[in-house]
Amino acid sequence: MRLQPGQAAPAFTVTDFTGVSRSLSDYRGRKVLLSFYRYASCPFCNLRIHQLRQQAAVWEAKGLVMLAVFQSPAASILEYSAGETVEFPIIPDPEMTLYKTYGVESSWLAFAKSGLRAADIAKATAKGFLPGKVEGDMNRVPADFLIDEAGIIRTAFYGKDIGDHLATAAVEAFIAG
Repeated sequence: MRLQPGQAAPAFTVTDFTGVSRSLSDYRGRKVLLSFYRYASCPFCNLRIHQLRQQAAVWEAKGLVMLAVFQSPAASILEYSAGETVEFPIIPDPEMTLYKTYGVESSWLAFAKSGLRAADIAKATAKGFLPGKVEGDMNRVPADFLIDEAGIIRTAFYGKDIGDHLATAAVEAFIAG
């Protein structure tokens, strides 16, 4: 079931891909962007992570914490991020526990719609983000949640296709208050 703005964000404690324990409650008093992706080698996902990495320092200085969830195991996330500095925690969830908790869905119709993202496909390819091994649901649709300092969901964005994420302008507006 999809979550709605105004609901308390479901609590969780997980281990990120580097082995560090992360709890949503660790970030009380700070704004959080919790993003769900497909698998570690997904070109659309890696393009989005690349875009967020460029904003990470600025957004963190303004008080935003970013958490990314992938349906791949830690070893795959490490493999596909090798040599890259990761500015925010990336959480492996191959059992799909957080995906289920946050109502993140899979959809073949949404998968089919991704073919309309020719510009994103070209950008991802130009940056070297090529498809690799599929882990989890190939047709997983991304979702983004903006969670306030009290742990309340202010935005619950469920993508319309496999490359659709909340606009960075919406994140900026959330940070600005």
